[in-house]
Amino acid sequence: MIAIGGVIGTGLFLGTANALKHGGPLGLWLGYCIIGSVCYAVMQCLGEMIAYLPVAGGHITLAKRFVNPSLAFTMGWNYWYNWVVVLPAELSAAAVLISFWDDKTSPAVWISVCLVVCVAINMLGVRAYGESEFWFCSIKILCIVGLIILAFILDLGGGPSHDRLGFRYWKDPGPLAQYNGIAGALGRFLGFWSVLVQASFSFIGTEIVGMTAGESKNPRKAVPSAIRKVWIRILFFYVLGTLSISVLVPHNHPDLSLDTSTAAKSPFVIAIKTAGIKGLPSVINACLVTSATSAASSDMYTSSRALYSLALAGQAPRIFARTTKGGLPYLSLFVSFGFALLSYMGVSTGANKVFNWFANMTSICGLLTWFGIVVTYVQWEKGCRAQGVDRKSLPYTNWGGRWMAYYAIFWTVIVNITNGWPVFLKGNWDTATFVTSYFPLPFFAVLYFGHRFTRGTSAVAAEDMDFVSGIREIEAEVDDTPVATTWYGKALNWIA
Repeated sequence: MIAIGGVIGTGLFLGTANALKHGGPLGLWLGYCIIGSVCYAVMQCLGEMIAYLPVAGGHITLAKRFVNPSLAFTMGWNYWYNWVVVLPAELSAAAVLISFWDDKTSPAVWISVCLVVCVAINMLGVRAYGESEFWFCSIKILCIVGLIILAFILDLGGGPSHDRLGFRYWKDPGPLAQYNGIAGALGRFLGFWSVLVQASFSFIGTEIVGMTAGESKNPRKAVPSAIRKVWIRILFFYVLGTLSISVLVPHNHPDLSLDTSTAAKSPFVIAIKTAGIKGLPSVINACLVTSATSAASSDMYTSSRALYSLALAGQAPRIFARTTKGGLPYLSLFVSFGFALLSYMGVSTGANKVFNWFANMTSICGLLTWFGIVVTYVQWEKGCRAQGVDRKSLPYTNWGGRWMAYYAIFWTVIVNITNGWPVFLKGNWDTATFVTSYFPLPFFAVLYFGHRFTRGTSAVAAEDMDFVSGIREIEAEVDDTPVATTWYGKALNWIA
């Protein structure tokens, strides 16, 4: 269910508004299909490694073990920064969403409520975190499934107006939009390309399943099960979801401009209002609030584990490796809580702008994390060949092998390099946007080469890679998970 939760979020409910506006229905759908395939490739690579070695720190620890301690250092701090900075932004977003119903109460009140919920969930440990994510994800799944079914009904004329839409909006105003009014094929291409960047932001976070594997029950069974079904979730929730959006709302609809991030700007809500259905916007906004709260809880969990793994690896002060008897890294969690308090800056308008810049940077950091994961897999695959490890005997095997990794490397590099391209258009320069779009790239390089030169680290040779340490303890774990016997239990196991 954590794997599902990483694929569903406000990116689908709200972010698709800008993607449809800039790319048109065809651009929206193709962009999400392409980035969905990249997400699938990354998860295939991560799944093979983490199912065999469900270690604390996930892909960060694997990078140290199979590539270079400097890459682990860079990925660790990049990943920590990614989630600890977006944490206050998510809390602020939850407060903004609640203003859909109550715009008189101070946002600080709602930020406090959401923060208390997140801290309580994380302080209770991984069991409480997993349980809460299960229910949060269940709400999001029910919401998006209901919206896709409703979209199908409305498209066929089943709404109050009985207006059969079909693919009307693919014909008029057309399948592709002219980005910022730029004429000809260039404008249409730029519109499509802008969707790739937006779609990338929507998929970031699916790799969290790798961070939770080390603390999960029976990861040798749970991780492969989650990875095998990633393609189904991407296909259903995003490919089918964006196709539904593309036939319901024209890309030139005035309400698609995301001036305020509430349910009123969601393409689904626009279609519902156009069809004359009342009441549903509040239901969707409630789902968005739980989605933002869930995201904040995940950010707190992931950032604390990233700092904890850095401390274990000797790349952060050792004090952050301290845990309770139950294994909770309470000092690392306390640091995440401290950053969460920055969300109160979001009460002022100026600070909101600053947080939007930070949120942009975290998205690029997420793509850099994907890049690091697939680079680690390339080295992992080399090590398997050098040491005669039969990959087919592993708990999970990436059927595409290193070619799947090369595919993901290509797209993550291209999207990262071009993510801020709109600022280079004539008359569109914005220094703040340029900095927030490209700062993470040199920062990543500085971290890597700075650590490598100061510590004198070197790449791990394929024949020296450690495929053995910790395996005995992992294999000794007994699977006492109850076997589902009822039809609904088997159905739930198939879904989750």
